[in-house]
Amino acid sequence: MTALFALTTSVLWGFSDFGGGMLARRVPALTVVVVSQTIAVVVLGVIVLATGAWSEAGPLLWYAVAAGVVGPVAMLSFYRALALGPMGVVSPLVSLAVVVPIGVALAVGERPGPLQVAGIAVAFAGIVLAGGPELRGAPVRRRTLALTLLAAFGFGGVLALISEASTTVTGLFLALFVQRVANIAVGGTALYVSARRGTPALPDGGGLPVLRGALPALAFVGLADVAANGTYSLAAHSGPVTVAAVLASLYPVITALAARGVLKERLHGLQTVGAGLALVGTVLLAAGG
Repeated sequence: MTALFALTTSVLWGFSDFGGGMLARRVPALTVVVVSQTIAVVVLGVIVLATGAWSEAGPLLWYAVAAGVVGPVAMLSFYRALALGPMGVVSPLVSLAVVVPIGVALAVGERPGPLQVAGIAVAFAGIVLAGGPELRGAPVRRRTLALTLLAAFGFGGVLALISEASTTVTGLFLALFVQRVANIAVGGTALYVSARRGTPALPDGGGLPVLRGALPALAFVGLADVAANGTYSLAAHSGPVTVAAVLASLYPVITALAARGVLKERLHGLQTVGAGLALVGTVLLAAGG
């Protein structure tokens, strides 16, 4: 089940990232974060009330709060990097987030088997190579790289934190709800400060009507992201975190394929090799699990 949950996570994140990156090209990235997470909070709130998850509140929720504080910084950095593009380069690089949960798992004593170690190494190499070689040159590209690395370590921190925030399925609903409330608190404050400084909070040339028209896409981005957090937590609790983290981090392949299919972005030869290695690593990890 670990492989199934983790691969589901990668698919959900892949399409969520693609949708978020597309939206950030016409809606301010911070607005994308706040509105999409607000929609997710409303849906999660209904689920929490329906399942009685409030009864499972406890100290572990502080992990969810911490994840909710770190998440908006990582998400905003990522969406801005995706808006600068190209998606087929940015998205694979942000998957370096996998270093954080793997490091935590190894630090607390988790030891993957030989086949899993091989799978981790091959998949990680594939993820990095899938980023392509275009990391030098103009200042815009250096800024994109900085934003991507900030997002990567932020997302890695969220993965490590959210996997510790609950021990049951209903507790997971509550943890995800608390995480998203913290997301909105941090992101909303940043949006208010940004707007006070003169940065537009609504899309240029369309304003509120454009934002209303984007609500279905914003809902998809927010709900897919929160669902991915949930399936990752289930994966981390059902098997080795080292395996779950690597398989969940294959989402850049989904984003890159979506960018190729919709935006006609072409993958370099090195990126194609990287995608192939990621697939081989997935097979090794699944076989070793």
